[in-house]
Amino acid sequence: MTIVLASASPARASLLRQVGVAPDVRVSDVDEPAVEADARARFGDLEPADVALLLARAKCEDVAAHVEEDAVVLGCDSVLEIDGEIHGKPADAAEAVERWRTMRGREGVLHTGHWIVDERGDDAGGTGATFGATSSTTVHFAEPTDAEIDAYVATGEPLRVAGAFTLDGLGAPFVRGVEGDPSTVVGLSLPLLRELLAEIGVGWFDVVTGDAG
Repeated sequence: MTIVLASASPARASLLRQVGVAPDVRVSDVDEPAVEADARARFGDLEPADVALLLARAKCEDVAAHVEEDAVVLGCDSVLEIDGEIHGKPADAAEAVERWRTMRGREGVLHTGHWIVDERGDDAGGTGATFGATSSTTVHFAEPTDAEIDAYVATGEPLRVAGAFTLDGLGAPFVRGVEGDPSTVVGLSLPLLRELLAEIGVGWFDVVTGDAG
């Protein structure tokens, strides 16, 4: 069975491949700031976890609208919450540096929203379901020096990821630990994905190809 991953994140695709799932990656055309602004205009203040789920749903449904084969479409989005404020990808290097100087030695909560659209036909056991959930993990940051922060930001990695850090890349030495599912911090909770697939009658080994790595 095909998992269509509605995400441009190399980390999410790599994580799936590491556990033997070969996703068909398709990037959505969703204007994320516009989606968030529209939701705030309609519903008022949004919790950080709700923003992650909202954007995951928007990306998933956008890609699902163009899927013609039997597949399950998965959309994800991550945001970092510190003191109730939402932090996505930094706008530029200066913002990334300032954010790291603010969050070093502290903790934040990384929220990753997951949305599923079942595009399988009746003959393939399709349910037509569209639903999702959010996984949240507390991240404890180390205390990098100003020079280390400048050097890390200069690599460009913090500009490409929510929260301006990674757990599976160059930012790993600056994370002292996590409370919860580590894969949530990478951008896709594998335990939660297994549970969501089970809700539409798809077993984990129905999507595993056996070629992990």
